[in-house]
Amino acid sequence: MAKSRPISTFLVIISFLSHFTPSIELSPWPVEIAPRIRVDPDAIATASTDFGQIVHPPNPAAALYPSSVQDIATVVNFSYNLSSPLSIAARGRGHSLLGQAMAPNGVVVEMASLNNSSGGSRITVSGSYADVGGEQLWIDLLQATLKHGLAPVSWTDYLYITVGGTLSNAGISGQAFHRGPQISNVLELDVITGKGELVTCSKDTNSELFFAVLGGLGQFGIITRARIPLEPAPKRAKWIQLLYNDFSAFSKDQEHLISINNGLDYLEGLIFLQNSPPSNWESSFPPSDHPRISSLISKYGIIYCIEAVKYYDDSTSHTVDQELQELLQGLNFLPDFIFTKNVSLLDFLNRVRGAELALRSQGLWDVPHPWLNLFIPRSRMSDFNSGVFRDILPKLNQTIAPLLVYPMNRNKWDDRMSAVTPDEDIFYAVGLLHSSRANDWEPFENQNKEVLHFCDKAGIKIKLYLNAYKTKEEWVTHFGPKWRTFEDSKAQFDPKLILSPGQQIFKSI
Repeated sequence: MAKSRPISTFLVIISFLSHFTPSIELSPWPVEIAPRIRVDPDAIATASTDFGQIVHPPNPAAALYPSSVQDIATVVNFSYNLSSPLSIAARGRGHSLLGQAMAPNGVVVEMASLNNSSGGSRITVSGSYADVGGEQLWIDLLQATLKHGLAPVSWTDYLYITVGGTLSNAGISGQAFHRGPQISNVLELDVITGKGELVTCSKDTNSELFFAVLGGLGQFGIITRARIPLEPAPKRAKWIQLLYNDFSAFSKDQEHLISINNGLDYLEGLIFLQNSPPSNWESSFPPSDHPRISSLISKYGIIYCIEAVKYYDDSTSHTVDQELQELLQGLNFLPDFIFTKNVSLLDFLNRVRGAELALRSQGLWDVPHPWLNLFIPRSRMSDFNSGVFRDILPKLNQTIAPLLVYPMNRNKWDDRMSAVTPDEDIFYAVGLLHSSRANDWEPFENQNKEVLHFCDKAGIKIKLYLNAYKTKEEWVTHFGPKWRTFEDSKAQFDPKLILSPGQQIFKSI
């Protein structure tokens, strides 16, 4: 655990250029971390950007490039002991959407520096679990565990994001309906609290911190290590896609599939609209089928797609087709629109990487991403489909990005954790994953506001996921019965409101 020391015994003066930090008083830094503090334009620019590229708050005063976990504890403890503490935000790969990993006039901790300074990956595989640094990417954890014939069981769709980042939110993908989110698959954490204390926690030890941090939006501590359970890794994935022209049949079949014990290993849903570019779906289907799929979309205006996966290995390769056939029996997809692919586990889990590289090659990755991610109660999904998918989205005179919609079982989420979901046994994740050119993101943002207004007016009690609210009142409503515990945990683990100011939940600094 980090110890507090008299600041005067180890301070050195670091001068700031006035145009970097015009609004804060210049401060000395502890000698241990002074060489790791950067205020140069490149470091400040990196710390001031994120994947969303929508918000542009004031720059941070500095960025810390830690060489060790102790460096992070030192800077947090230093801030904690100041009469006017500096806000601090941990930044993994900057994949936040609305500045959640930024620290205006504060310090951004560049977590990737831990990996760079260690001379190798901070991943240790030990039989049934892996100890992994919070700065590590999920793709690196996957590749490290596959060498041992093992793998984690819960994933996100995109793997080039950090372990600490997804565990601070929830971490969801098509495995969540039966494996739960990533936060439900953690054995132990090392966390640096807002006091600068390094604490090991689990369900049995320092459990209040453990449950608060998981899904806690970075409010209670910085995750520096997670112990992730592993299971024997299947070798391959049988990947099925089914097309529908009716939302009721689509959602009924999705809910049926997630109710089957020992059934599918993954289930998600996609929506294709007439104003969706073919690039949104073409790579998912054989080129010879593109014309008839395009005709189907033109005919109905909207098409729904179930993506279902069954894992297998050498011992089950002779039975997987029969198992899938039995699982799909009685479903109401369009009979001539079923597509099957057979890929390795790695290729399936890392499926988004190819799209990323293609977009990067066209200069379309580092652009604004006015995304909207929602959790929606099952009982209101039909209303949402009518009001949003069939009404609001088609009206925008711009190409529509990929649209995700799939159900999850609430009983796979641990209610002791900070993450919140709709209060129904089944709820849906909906992702409107828009991207835009540099100057045309506002129509998408306005459309997002229209979607939220529709939900509010219709009484659909949504929960935002990955997006941020703007007022404390909205956050109180979001957390509902959990708000008091959330607020008490903040007072206990970050009493000076130092951590993750970009979430805009607590705004004293």
